[in-house]
Amino acid sequence: MIASIQGKIIQKSMDYVVVNLNGLGIQVFTTKETCEVANIGDIKFFHSQLIVREESLTLFGFESEIEREYFNLLLGVNGVGTRLALSIISTLSIDAINRAVASDQFEVFSRVPGVGKKTAQKIAIHLQGKINVDADITGLKSSYQDVDLEVLEALTTLGYSVVEAQSALQFIPKDAPKDIEERLRIALQYFS
Repeated sequence: MIASIQGKIIQKSMDYVVVNLNGLGIQVFTTKETCEVANIGDIKFFHSQLIVREESLTLFGFESEIEREYFNLLLGVNGVGTRLALSIISTLSIDAINRAVASDQFEVFSRVPGVGKKTAQKIAIHLQGKINVDADITGLKSSYQDVDLEVLEALTTLGYSVVEAQSALQFIPKDAPKDIEERLRIALQYFS
């Protein structure tokens, strides 16, 4: 297994970066947040997970060890593949996942595009007893993720689809204020 990778970012996309490792370009799939903040030329370190399939070798990279652990736990859920597991980690913070499991609020998982009610229930049941909901997770992800979940919920309540709401969230600048009202106002400008 390739446990970690470090190198200069030479290319980036919406869901992956290419890391130059001694002249070899390695494609590393990672969270949307990581892709957004990564700049070409940055030296980046990833905790990685190599997924071997019959037709491909795919490398996934994470900012923290705990993100990689949760990714692997999510892969153990029937119906959750690599892309969906990465989408869950991109959409929900580790803290939000812990709170959802601890309080039996499986519907939190259905906020992730591609996760229906049944899959959300399977995820919550699978994670119960396998994660330490009291784990120290400071510094892993900002509270922007939780605020954005509330903005996402507000947009869907207003009648926008989850996909439209996700697009509006991407429209919000990284340096925007954390308060829900301001972020919702900015997101609504996307539709005007």
